[in-house]
Amino acid sequence: MNRLYLFLLFVFVSAPSIGQFWHTDYKEAQSIAKAENKAILLVFQGSDWCAPCIKLDREVWSTQEFQQYASSRWVMLQADFPRRSKNVLDPKQAEANAALAERYNKNGIFPFVVVLDKEGRVLGETSYQKIGPEGYINLIESYTKQL
Repeated sequence: MNRLYLFLLFVFVSAPSIGQFWHTDYKEAQSIAKAENKAILLVFQGSDWCAPCIKLDREVWSTQEFQQYASSRWVMLQADFPRRSKNVLDPKQAEANAALAERYNKNGIFPFVVVLDKEGRVLGETSYQKIGPEGYINLIESYTKQL
């Protein structure tokens, strides 16, 4: 019993530090953004087929530098569009992602990064750029200066 308790304690204590926390529900992300007065960083990606999406995740989103900065500044929202059958999304999530794409990514660009204010207004847009974590932080900050 003690081992199980220790294991669960370890999981709950270390889980926040394991990786970037991505929301997948727009309304939830918007609610948090309003409550914490943060911008929303919406990322459209094809996690299992889009090479630039995978590079952006490895080079920026998954870095400790970006994660530490982003957690205090933005609400991270992910709209994933996987193609492999083993990664298929729940139909409700796939429908929600399609609705987000209809509103914010009509041209179907992948990856596509949209910075939104807490009301859902677009502040800026970008895609994959080879500028690293610091470059993305500076770019996104430039969009949110008006907040």
